Amino acid sequence: MTAGARPAVRAGAAVAVLATAALVFSGGGSALAAQSPTAPAAGRQAAETVRGSGALVGGTLVDGRGGPPLAGAVVTFRDGIVDCVGTAAECPVGELPVLDASGMWITPGLIDGHVHYSQTGWADGGPDQVGDLRDRYPYPRVVAENRADPDRYLRAYLCAGVTATWDVGGYPWTWDLARRVENDPDAPHVVAAGPLLSARDHWLNVPAERQFLYMADGPTVEEAARYLVLSGASHVKVWYLVSESAPDAAHYQEMIRVAAGVAREAGVPLIVHATGLWQAKDALRAGAAHLVHSVSDLDVDEEFLRLAREGSVSYNPTLTVFQGIQSFAERRFDEEAIDARCLDPGTLAKARSTAELPAMQDTARVARRRAMGRERYQVMVRNLLRVHEAGIPVVTGTDAGNTLTLHGPAIFAEMEAMQAAGLSPMDVIVATTANPARAMGRTDLGVVEPGRAADLVVLADDPTRDVAAFRSRRWVVRGGWLHDVEALRYR
Repeated sequence: MTAGARPAVRAGAAVAVLATAALVFSGGGSALAAQSPTAPAAGRQAAETVRGSGALVGGTLVDGRGGPPLAGAVVTFRDGIVDCVGTAAECPVGELPVLDASGMWITPGLIDGHVHYSQTGWADGGPDQVGDLRDRYPYPRVVAENRADPDRYLRAYLCAGVTATWDVGGYPWTWDLARRVENDPDAPHVVAAGPLLSARDHWLNVPAERQFLYMADGPTVEEAARYLVLSGASHVKVWYLVSESAPDAAHYQEMIRVAAGVAREAGVPLIVHATGLWQAKDALRAGAAHLVHSVSDLDVDEEFLRLAREGSVSYNPTLTVFQGIQSFAERRFDEEAIDARCLDPGTLAKARSTAELPAMQDTARVARRRAMGRERYQVMVRNLLRVHEAGIPVVTGTDAGNTLTLHGPAIFAEMEAMQAAGLSPMDVIVATTANPARAMGRTDLGVVEPGRAADLVVLADDPTRDVAAFRSRRWVVRGGWLHDVEALRYR
């Protein structure tokens, strides 16, 4: 999967799952986009020569900023960097290899703003979620396999049109992964936060490594946060699982501020897992730059919106992740709702085996979880709309790696759920391109303009009418290297 002997294609780049929630919880869902047309012969011939430099000609461009599409666009790129965007008269292609995109749509590469490479997308990678399978899949072995072979997930992301991912919590080896793939045109970019500071002394670690660093006291938190900063963490993340009424709430309020102080001093943004309104507001007061989940217990209030605006905070709703966990509890896996052809055989086999597992014994609990999930989802939808209408940037992220939120294809369900919730297709596109690039500190990504990375997706259908059009992707360009989606699929 690595570039091997290829020259680095991004030298100078510093210039600059399931069906939708409506399907799972209420029986609705988006229609799949139509099948892609046959690629132009000239395009097929040129595709073999697009290796860092080339031109996409004749398609309709959606640049990621939210403005009107540009018909008959030309996008040229050299050495992995976009150098001209405009009309044929404005952007002569010269001797560049040409891809005929006539009748198709060009967008920035998608960005999944919330993933976990330390998790598999099935129950063996999250044995704390629902249904402990450690007797069949020992957790240390699963972690070792993920560390040894993340390329199966990287390929799935490219296949899904995702050219950058933000790993917001995992083992220290995710930092090495981010560095390894940065100049690899066969993998998405990876931005990695590394281990997370936790208000729960979580057991989900392995003997020689930790992905959860318990916030026991001030000196411990300060040392842990400095370790993250010195190790090259993109962000300092806090898992803020504490109730306002808990006896130790004041302690963790102090601990998150210790972590925030270290992060602020180092110039590293603080990101926080806070799914309750009280926790989220406290995180904002502490200096959080990004909330990695929806507020799902109560409707957000004016104070929350004011704090978020004043802090220039971004908001990641993760609408669909809990439905994957619920589907596993009910022993359901609907591979028709995703592009399962992007999944490697091992991952797909595990997902398919869900239906073969013994049913959960506590059926009443499964039913209660489903009812609670339906209610929580409605709160999340209302909060997403209110946050968006308040002008707070929304960042698409799937929480891929969690049970049945599968690396790569999970992006479609999340985008379609955001659209079903009330965001326009263009709003969802911006939330999946420009907004996550900005939130994760990669302003060289996310928008099609000169000076940014040549990370692009070419679609058969119009994504400004329905984001299900991303299921019709034909080509994915990463760092100027072109991939035919059919060649990335396993079947």
